[in-house]
Amino acid sequence: MQAPDPPPNLGPTPYELIGGQEAALALSRTFYDVMEATEPALTALHRQDESGRIHPEVRRRFGMFLVGWLGGPQDYIAAFGHPRLRMRHARVPVNVDMRDAWLRAMGKAMDARGITGDIRAFLDERFAHVADFMRNQAE
Repeated sequence: MQAPDPPPNLGPTPYELIGGQEAALALSRTFYDVMEATEPALTALHRQDESGRIHPEVRRRFGMFLVGWLGGPQDYIAAFGHPRLRMRHARVPVNVDMRDAWLRAMGKAMDARGITGDIRAFLDERFAHVADFMRNQAE
């Protein structure tokens, strides 16, 4: 009996294209820094620490999620299970304004991290799709 053929090489993942784990975690950190600096209404929806900054655990979990979502190690799923994004955010009012604020913050974070070209176009589209999926409030 012959071993099955290996799966086809589908090319590099978004995780690899942006530079791996450190780049993905840097994007996550920059995203929250931008959010805090430019999107006060969105920032207010997040758990905060004593100083009024987004809580370090929130930042850590999103970093882990982003690494896996981009195609890197699935540490988030190992630690917390399936992301179940809509369920985990059900208590958070996500309307068009909050969706757009999230996308602006992520866009500025990708600008700051130098994410451009085909991978940027791909991520812009995917982030927009997920952000719209997260809406749970009528327009």
